[in-house]
Amino acid sequence: MTPVASFFSLGLSLVAWHQPMKPENATTDKQVSYHRQIRPLVQVHCQGCHQPAKAQGAFIMTDHAALMKSGDRGLAGVVPGKPAESHMLEVMRPKNGKRADMPRGAEPLPEKDIALVEKWIREGAKDDTPASARDTVNADNPPVYGLPPVITTLDVSPDGKLLAVNGHHEVLLFEVGTWKLLGRLVGLSQQVQSLAFSPDGKWLGVSGGNPGRFGEIQVWDVQKRKLKVASSFTGDTLFGLSWSPDSRLIAFGGADNIVRAVDASNGKQVLQQGAHNDWVLGTCFSRDGKYLVSASRDRTLKLTEVATQRFIDNVTSITPGALKGGLQVGLVRPGKEKKMVKASSIAVASTEEKVYEEVLIGGADGMPRLYKIHRETKRVIGDDANKVREYPALAGRIYAMAFAPDGKIFAAGSSLDGAGFLRVVNAEDGKQVSQAEGQVGAIYALAFAPDGKTLFAGGFDGQVRVIDPATGKVLNQFTVLPGGPAAVSAKAGPG
Repeated sequence: MTPVASFFSLGLSLVAWHQPMKPENATTDKQVSYHRQIRPLVQVHCQGCHQPAKAQGAFIMTDHAALMKSGDRGLAGVVPGKPAESHMLEVMRPKNGKRADMPRGAEPLPEKDIALVEKWIREGAKDDTPASARDTVNADNPPVYGLPPVITTLDVSPDGKLLAVNGHHEVLLFEVGTWKLLGRLVGLSQQVQSLAFSPDGKWLGVSGGNPGRFGEIQVWDVQKRKLKVASSFTGDTLFGLSWSPDSRLIAFGGADNIVRAVDASNGKQVLQQGAHNDWVLGTCFSRDGKYLVSASRDRTLKLTEVATQRFIDNVTSITPGALKGGLQVGLVRPGKEKKMVKASSIAVASTEEKVYEEVLIGGADGMPRLYKIHRETKRVIGDDANKVREYPALAGRIYAMAFAPDGKIFAAGSSLDGAGFLRVVNAEDGKQVSQAEGQVGAIYALAFAPDGKTLFAGGFDGQVRVIDPATGKVLNQFTVLPGGPAAVSAKAGPG
């Protein structure tokens, strides 16, 4: 079945909640189902290293037919009816008192799961995958689009040369300026919810997954266009990916109300915080990388110490009514501020600089707010002491925000009744710099160029717009539609 990208790739926080599919135990009176029992096990434990984009050992495990084939050892993964000759089962089992070979670098499969695989093979390893669930998308068979994909996330590389935009089952890489399509990074996740270049520019992190089936974190080598890491977490899509300042860790949230961080070099989890009581949709690291801030639909912004995984505090007030809706975005403010000091009674600009320790948030009520990350006053019940300032609300819900590199201005994008609203604001005094309200479609993604002179916006209509943040004027725009009649069509925008 040829997948067609459509508005269903939107995902965002509107995806319906599904409980993860849980494999059943092996029994003697019920035949094991590949689709309902074996496939979920393989997705979670095996597909990170055995998929078309990263076929370790030349063995792919993303569909039933691939399991029957041999890898580079010449041994068939699964031989129907013959567990003893099935290499897949062999590497799952401990040998001579030593841990199992697979899954490599992860916890061994429980014995009940191994028994389930063995029973399935003994019963003939039948494929009961419904036709509607068969997915054949890979690098050799990329998605075919009937409509432009809804743009849920985009980012610009630190050198300003590449623009990464989500597609269906993939990330699309464009050359900034020419808007030429340079690469298609096709992975397992049908939905790409968030993406970000690492601060050093070497890697591209991706969070997403398949609703009700699995969540996935991908790490791509930007130069080689190769998948380095693919790790599965939870039974639903993952949101709000962010990088630590040293490009070592990736943080993200999920529909299981948990914020996590993993080692970007291998996908191993290094942090888990469960203090939220609703979906975690946004994350960001503090400027020094020692703390992680997480935004949730539970109307709180929470602070976690990375080294200890310890929940420190609520950054926002937890008083009912202090925030009118769930939070979608949290961004640490970049840039530095020069202090003014007096010398001989004359005010002069000192070379001494103060690093901002502030975070910008936005969500359901459409109002951007700036908060200090760390509490500086004694807590009083019901206070909102960390709040620095509120900015004028946008119409609808804020789905995306972005700071200029110097932290002096920020852009916020929202949507209401199909219309998009984009505003650029001075972060210090709250004055509006520019706006493009009602001129663009619903906005779900924003990113500044590294020089801060241009702003990229994407949303429901599949158009990437290049905007002058000083005036709000659309300088260029193109449609994200690879392989279509207007695959890349840069054109002057409205004046």
